[in-house]
Amino acid sequence: MNMKLIDNISLFVVKEAQRLGETQCEIFLEDKNTGIIVFGKELEAAVRVSDKRFLLFTTDDILYEESLHIFYIDTDSGIIERLSLGGHYVTGTFANLNVNENSVSFSFIGDTTWTVHVLPTPSLRLPLTDPPGVSRPMGLRKYIAITATPAPARADGSW
Repeated sequence: MNMKLIDNISLFVVKEAQRLGETQCEIFLEDKNTGIIVFGKELEAAVRVSDKRFLLFTTDDILYEESLHIFYIDTDSGIIERLSLGGHYVTGTFANLNVNENSVSFSFIGDTTWTVHVLPTPSLRLPLTDPPGVSRPMGLRKYIAITATPAPARADGSW
């Protein structure tokens, strides 16, 4: 893999956040609608993984409770996997992006450096193996792995 930061992806809001829902946006690649809808209002970064696969980092634009959404997408088949960073009354700022050959690292909450690895093949997803603050939909496989250094504190202050 040879990942690369790109700037030819944009988001178009199709549904604003409601009381119990998040903002939904369509993804445009080179000004063409992909038909893929993701959560988040702001596109923080887009990284090309391969010709048709991308990592997208979006935020909700909520001042005191910001979440980061990470989407691994394929322009032909849609969302491959998604995960979120954040929690109630926790906010972060997406910064210090560093794109490597097969991973992307960044900071979001506190002094933690988060690293996302795109796996060469899907692997078995074991429960409770992600760092605190990471949530994913239920599933048996994972296509992206995430690590945190140092491990973030839990909401109650414990490690």
